[in-house]
Amino acid sequence: MKAQKLINSFNYAFQGIIYTLRTQRNMRIHVILSVLVLLMSLFFRLNRWEMMILFVTITMVIAAEMINTAIEAAIDLMTDQYNIFAKIAKNVAAGAVLITSVNAVVIGYLLFASHLNTASQQVLLVVRESDIHITFIVLIIVMAITIGIKVYVGRGTPLSGGMPSGHATLAFSAATAISLITVNILASVLSFFLALLVSQSRIEGKIHNFLEVLAGALLGVILTTLLFQLLL
Repeated sequence: MKAQKLINSFNYAFQGIIYTLRTQRNMRIHVILSVLVLLMSLFFRLNRWEMMILFVTITMVIAAEMINTAIEAAIDLMTDQYNIFAKIAKNVAAGAVLITSVNAVVIGYLLFASHLNTASQQVLLVVRESDIHITFIVLIIVMAITIGIKVYVGRGTPLSGGMPSGHATLAFSAATAISLITVNILASVLSFFLALLVSQSRIEGKIHNFLEVLAGALLGVILTTLLFQLLL
């Protein structure tokens, strides 16, 4: 009986995780970003303590999102009417997720920035000293490839809808290009922030779904980085 209760406890826990993944878009975003960060960690020589900090940080973000989901579900169960205290509870829970997410970004920067090697710095130096027209060539090539993919997939039109999101691709391509050609970290962060806003607007406008926007963002970053390396 005790063994069965233990198994049931694990089953209930996994059901909670699966429910959160299925119903909460932010949870899916956190998991995808966590997987990407862990993949990135394979290319850096993180020591045991750094990996421990990375795993704890990822766990905090995911756990905070699940607690936020549980609080929202409990409040919705108790009342379907507007209540100022229900609003406060949901806002505080969402604020906790935001704090853990910002903390994860800061820790990620501190962990990975210190591991940038000399070769990477030399590549950035070459890119920043390149002619300005190369940036426009890269953006044009990214745009052409994106339209080609959209036509091949056959969903939406070349300039609206479909897979991947052209707006997200160009926004993240431009943000990546700015990050490569400038030494101003604030400008790079603001560029990616604007790219995120562009992507969010495509989802909110129901022109693209999350996967189409994510595919566009990854395509923009990867293509731009590869093209800069090939053209220089």
